[in-house]
Amino acid sequence: MRGPQRPGPSTDGSPPLELTAFVGRSAELAELAEAMETARLVTVTGVGGVGKSRLAARAAARSAPRAWARVELAPVQDPQFVEYAVVEALGLTDHTTRLPRQTLLDRLAGRRFLLVLDGFEHLVAACADLVSELLRRLPELRVLAVGRRPLGLTGERLFPLAPLAEDEAVELFTDRARQHGPEPDDCPVVRELCRRLEGIPLALELAAGRLRALSPAQLLERLDDRFRLLTGGGRDALPRHQALRTAIGWSHELCAPAERLLWARLSVFAQTFDLEAAEYVCSGDGLDAEDVLDVLTELLAQSVLSREETPAGPRYRMLDTVRAYGGDWLEAAGDAVRLRRRHRDWYLGLATWCELEWFSARQREVAARVEVELPNLRTALEFCLTEPDEAHLGQYLAGSLWFCWAGCGRLSEGRRWLERSVELDSEYEQSRLKALWVLGYVAILQGDTVPALAALRECRVQAERVSDGTAVAYAEHRTGCLALVTDDMARAETLLRSALGRYQEIGELNSNVLMAQVELAMARAFQGDLADAVRLCEDVRRVCEDHGERWARSYALYVLAYAAWRDGDPAGARELLADCLDNAHTFHDLLGSVLSLELLALVTAAQGDPAEAAVLQGAAGRMWPSVGLPLFGSAYYNAPHELCEATARQALGDERYEECVRAGAGLDGDAAVARALGGGGVRPLEAPPSSSSRGEPQPAPRGPVSHALGDAGKREPAASPTRKGGETAG
Repeated sequence: MRGPQRPGPSTDGSPPLELTAFVGRSAELAELAEAMETARLVTVTGVGGVGKSRLAARAAARSAPRAWARVELAPVQDPQFVEYAVVEALGLTDHTTRLPRQTLLDRLAGRRFLLVLDGFEHLVAACADLVSELLRRLPELRVLAVGRRPLGLTGERLFPLAPLAEDEAVELFTDRARQHGPEPDDCPVVRELCRRLEGIPLALELAAGRLRALSPAQLLERLDDRFRLLTGGGRDALPRHQALRTAIGWSHELCAPAERLLWARLSVFAQTFDLEAAEYVCSGDGLDAEDVLDVLTELLAQSVLSREETPAGPRYRMLDTVRAYGGDWLEAAGDAVRLRRRHRDWYLGLATWCELEWFSARQREVAARVEVELPNLRTALEFCLTEPDEAHLGQYLAGSLWFCWAGCGRLSEGRRWLERSVELDSEYEQSRLKALWVLGYVAILQGDTVPALAALRECRVQAERVSDGTAVAYAEHRTGCLALVTDDMARAETLLRSALGRYQEIGELNSNVLMAQVELAMARAFQGDLADAVRLCEDVRRVCEDHGERWARSYALYVLAYAAWRDGDPAGARELLADCLDNAHTFHDLLGSVLSLELLALVTAAQGDPAEAAVLQGAAGRMWPSVGLPLFGSAYYNAPHELCEATARQALGDERYEECVRAGAGLDGDAAVARALGGGGVRPLEAPPSSSSRGEPQPAPRGPVSHALGDAGKREPAASPTRKGGETAG
């Protein structure tokens, strides 16, 4: 069963899933489509609540065959994280030290692509800088920006979006009113109400949400009373931005006290939230936790909130304009810092729970939960790292999210948070030590050995100074992992055995500990003891199955698959690798995915299909730049790759081999995994009949390859879970 997948670019022409009907705007859609054909940067501008986002999403969906992705920037507060948000929205995973901008340039090169940047107005400088370079260096890229102001770039075509015309405003109001009671007649009162609300869709939806309690005439009377108050008794039109704020304020006034209180408190959430979070964060001081659901239901009925389904269950969303209004009330009440601290406390608790549950049968549930909670986790991290005397909590939170950074493919973002956190002074040494070893671990996974070693050395020295045995064990483990990927097998074995002993002494058992055992197995295998490696990994497999753990288990299966291939059982090896690859891909684990592909190529060659083996090598070759140095630059890790290449070249000839490799390099990650797992459809390339293309793989040539595989043809497993096995922690 495939687990949660990170959102990626849309490739079909269907509009995004909408819970309410899209009303009107046919003329605007046609005009926007024309603008997008003639200009590479189009910016849809307009007041809040006028419908910019939905129009842009519709227009993007009609841009087929050009693939597109929407980036929601409203939750991003730090301009430095704009590029991370774009990479995330495009579903790109990169484990290297490259900046996310370089990842975008590399991965979008040559692609016809539409990038939709929504809600950028508080990040204009950062967005303008990014868009300018992307458009300059990616000629096939087009950008559709959505905000309340232009980006201010040369060549930008502005598309100001006006409110709905009267007939469309009436149609929208009537459509939304049906959700709350009998459909109102298209009468002068309804038309006047739509005129007074300036045809602004958000204002119309908020007004329609009141029809359960008030008639259209009563709505108009109350709205007119408020407008007369604001215009000094006359019926002069207000500026549109003021008209919307007036409509939101009027809706706010019609709320019961508990509804107004919850509205203000919910403004601390970023993007979406669930009921449990709302009950914890927003209860107390006038609102009991058991009453939150009823009050929240009222806000839903009044269109202050919307409800949506996610892989992590039902969640609630407040539009940015409505959230900002609630935030103003929270600040005015002097309660903002207290609520942000409660928000931080909830997400600290969530991260702690997720870290513990990562080592359980709920691992995939944890991955899905973290996926949807990232905006709130980032908000909590930002609060900790900018609020006085909160640094230790930021260090703890950044360290506790190791499974998110390493296990779910967010190394680059995690490293930024970790580096920021360890730079801060903290009186809580234990929290900083955790952030340090996780930082070292993440740097190892990125192939950045010097900073990794510096962080781990500092962690160990400080841990020994304060007698923190847990931090000493983790620092020693990660240093052993570093020795393993740099081919220092004797040192790796010494450090990993010592770390495992320390883990046992302190009673530590989690995915990280199991990964240390898998890494030790690889060190043993590289030194010629394959039987011991199998014994260690079978033990890991049993523990994982007892606890329902799947991520560390997949690396143990990887080693066992190599052993099966060595024992002349390629079918058994393929079955183990299919499980390994499926799990790695589910968790966005690029290292696990690419190592599995490399070994699958070797197994495929052993099963007599050198052409397909070369295709898989090509697919793996495309993935390595996003992981780091191919096969870590290690003779041990590189040996199976070289053996597979030698076998395939001998069977196919150089020209045919290179043709197959190029075909594999044309597959993206999803397509490569689908093909490797047997779901890729008919293969475009088949091996020509040849006596050498059937049977066992040819013996490895002498030299570095045979040295790495062992003497006398005794080939050892040459790829290990380390770096993503190293990508564990606890």
